[in-house]
Amino acid sequence: MMSSITEPTRRRALAPAVASAAPLLVLTNYTVPMVTLPDTARALGAGPTGPVWILGAIALGLSSVLLVSGGLADDYGRKRVMVAGTGVLAAASVVAALATAVPVFVAARFAQGAASAAMLAGSLGLVGHAYPAGPERVRATGRYGAMIGLGTAVGPVLSGALAAVASWRAAYWLVGACAVALAAVSARVLEESRSPEPRRFDVPGVVLLSLAVAALVAGVTEGRLGWGRPVVVGALALAAVLGAAFVAAERRRPEPLLDLELFRRPAFLVATGGALVVGAAIVGLLSYLPSVLQQGRGLTPLETALLFGLWSTLSFVVALLSRHVRLATPARFALGLALSAAGFTGLLGLGTPGSMLPIVAGLVVSGAGSGLVNSSITQLAVESVPAHRVSMGSGANNTARYVGSSLGAAGVAAAVGQLGAHQGAAVAVAGCVVLTAATAVATLVSRT
Repeated sequence: MMSSITEPTRRRALAPAVASAAPLLVLTNYTVPMVTLPDTARALGAGPTGPVWILGAIALGLSSVLLVSGGLADDYGRKRVMVAGTGVLAAASVVAALATAVPVFVAARFAQGAASAAMLAGSLGLVGHAYPAGPERVRATGRYGAMIGLGTAVGPVLSGALAAVASWRAAYWLVGACAVALAAVSARVLEESRSPEPRRFDVPGVVLLSLAVAALVAGVTEGRLGWGRPVVVGALALAAVLGAAFVAAERRRPEPLLDLELFRRPAFLVATGGALVVGAAIVGLLSYLPSVLQQGRGLTPLETALLFGLWSTLSFVVALLSRHVRLATPARFALGLALSAAGFTGLLGLGTPGSMLPIVAGLVVSGAGSGLVNSSITQLAVESVPAHRVSMGSGANNTARYVGSSLGAAGVAAAVGQLGAHQGAAVAVAGCVVLTAATAVATLVSRT
């Protein structure tokens, strides 16, 4: 009798840790190619546009289906969606590890992105469902947000170390093995949850939104090589048309994929708009950091990864400790943005020779800010929607984040490409400072 009571209790105790392993694995995998891009591109025989897609394909997969994954998780089961996504990640990682050509590798990374979307939407939905509003939810979402920072730290360091002793392919084999293990543990430990008010599957909404986001991210990704090219203009125009069609279609549906009424909620606007800025200013800038450091400062991939790991580790630690910051969630989010903006000022000399001290100091301050941002924006995403739509809120939040990261990375690449590593990096950093600080102010103003 004792064992029958103990086993469910033990599984419930393990469930939050298992769910929080999803963002850890997703962000580890997301950042793997950042410091090994030259080796990867060379091995795959990449042409001029190859490196752009090697880095950008996963963001395309993620952002295209994140919101769809959130709706599926709410209606058909959060555990089911997370476990299925983890299985697909394992299979796609094997394909990436074996790839010998850019199209195959890009397709594998796109599939990894789609799988990651399912993992993020399902796992955050599980966390939001398991903990009602209050201190327990603050702790749980803080841990979840901390895993984002830890994954961002682990990915580049792991990739750089494995490339130094083996090959750039080794990281993808390891991600695949970890995904198999996580899928098995999740299937055994997690308890299923779904919305008590399921909706009919919105096929037009799914198709229109997925294609609109895919066209937008594809256009932005190609835009790094020139914004006036026909393929870029065509993709962005298509994204605008499909986006307008999606809004029109959702207004007519009684059970839409994205409830447009959510945009009447100030908290939802703050969470979603804030995620877009976080993606553009923080993820976008830092995803380009390794290339600028290697080109402008002559750092090796492993040295770059260790420096990047300093920022990410601080982000992880601060996110874990963020529950001790006695501020309301929006105020904590604004403080994190302000610290990130202050830290970015130390990166203004990123692409120029000279002392590394300002860069290290800037990474320390912005890393602390990122920890507050990650923990609070996760909580905002859960709190800004009704309880039965937590995965929808998660999907919208993460979609905004990864669309923003594509926009930010494209902006940094364009600045560096047009102005050079020295001046271009400074312009990009200055833009991120202004954008992040302005969002911090807007967040505080929205509360008054």
